[in-house]
Amino acid sequence: MKRIFKVLIALFLIAAIILAFAGCKKDEGIIKMGTNAEFPPFEYVENGEYVGIDVELAKAIAKELGKELVIEDMAFDALIDALNSGKVDFVAAGMTVNADREKNVDFTIKYYNASQTIVVRADNEDIKTKDDLVGKRIGVQTGTTGYDLAMEIKDAVVNSYNNGLEATMDLKNGNIDAVIIDNFPAKKYAERNSELKLIEGEFEEEQYAMAVKKGNKKLLDQINKALQKLMEDGTYDSILEKYSE
Repeated sequence: MKRIFKVLIALFLIAAIILAFAGCKKDEGIIKMGTNAEFPPFEYVENGEYVGIDVELAKAIAKELGKELVIEDMAFDALIDALNSGKVDFVAAGMTVNADREKNVDFTIKYYNASQTIVVRADNEDIKTKDDLVGKRIGVQTGTTGYDLAMEIKDAVVNSYNNGLEATMDLKNGNIDAVIIDNFPAKKYAERNSELKLIEGEFEEEQYAMAVKKGNKKLLDQINKALQKLMEDGTYDSILEKYSE
């Protein structure tokens, strides 16, 4: 009886090892991207699917690496923690390169030049430049460059939102005076909402890059190589043109 019991335990342990090995092999074929899929046209959900510039770039990069892309959608300000805890392998989320973030992550080569834009209601005649935002109620997405800029404006009341769509909806409803957000999504929101208009060219240009965990040089080099190839062979331009229409 004891012998049978020992044999069963041995078989159980062998099965567990095999399953663990198989799981590891399966994970080796997957690369996880962290994003905030509420930032059109870079990442958003359409017909139940993740789409956008970053999504298509990430899929192309995964293909170059021989991996299956898995997308983890979360709040923008949770992305760096998810990266450093190992929940995701890299972040692609229209993320601006800045000194504070560079302390916590390693950025890839830069792939997009962006700028912040002010969004106001179409009937607003009081706000024409960033100087007119003094003392105003400003909506921003948490953890973004727009948030940092709004916090520098004298006497401004800054309202944070999970995404740009929530901020623009609150703007339409008259609860805030303006929104500061990246130019490309700002244009998309304005195209879909005739009640909104843009004030462009008020802030300095910034650059987007993807991010990996600090010190993960192997993955950083792999993504950089793939991203560089996509930018040189026309794939990047095709993706950008598709979402610029």
